[in-house]
Amino acid sequence: MTATAIRPVRESDVPRLLEIYNHYVAKTHITFDVEPRLVSGRAAWHSQFAEYGRYRCLVAEEQGVVIGWASSSRFKDRAAYDTSVETTVYLSPSKTGRGIGSRLYEALLAVLDGEDVHRAYGAIALPNAASIRLHERIGFERVACYREVGRKFGRFWDVVVYERAIGKSLASPGVP
Repeated sequence: MTATAIRPVRESDVPRLLEIYNHYVAKTHITFDVEPRLVSGRAAWHSQFAEYGRYRCLVAEEQGVVIGWASSSRFKDRAAYDTSVETTVYLSPSKTGRGIGSRLYEALLAVLDGEDVHRAYGAIALPNAASIRLHERIGFERVACYREVGRKFGRFWDVVVYERAIGKSLASPGVP
């Protein structure tokens, strides 16, 4: 088995990340993008990630080739949501089922544990048994289901939302 390294994303990784992502755009309902993304449009996406802070992106690499990534990004654009992040993970289709997604996600959650993050959310378009297993295995719990919220490939898809508490954030003050 080839050794897999996990490291922070680099700008030079973006073309490979898009190659992986665009497979899911074109072939699956897993993302609700319906048109492939272009490298020229991803500079802003990449610029949100930092070495420290809430918004991170880690990549998995084997023999110098990026094979997947996990990231955290803004959950909503209102200030009260700042300590919540949306998380995602994508792997090259030929690299699934080997535990790499779990390792990536766990590494992401570990770096977020030291940041001012209170909750992480993952949204999963159904059906997607593998993603549900992954989220549940690493401590996420299902908290919501949006019925027929997205339309792709001529049909409507449900999305379930999974949530996980993250480490050092301030304790909840309770409801008045």
